[in-house]
Amino acid sequence: MTSTAKKSVEPRDQVSFKIPASTKKRIEQLAEATGRTKTFVIEEAINQYILRNEWQIQSIRKGQCDLEEGKVVPQEKMLEYWERKNEGAVD
Repeated sequence: MTSTAKKSVEPRDQVSFKIPASTKKRIEQLAEATGRTKTFVIEEAINQYILRNEWQIQSIRKGQCDLEEGKVVPQEKMLEYWERKNEGAVD
């Protein structure tokens, strides 16, 4: 007897929005070229956008916390560091 693990499938919602005709054409061309569906191409684009922006917001918030906790390096020290690094004095 074999058992197969079932993937949990997240419920899906439908979204409707308008995009420029040229963007739709590009999505269709990309889907065709990659052998994917238009839905896959659109979902992938949205997911990548969300991931990138979530990372950016998280990084900004972490930087704000570091600032509040005094975990900062003055700009002058960073400039000195990079100048020394460019001269090969820093590993």
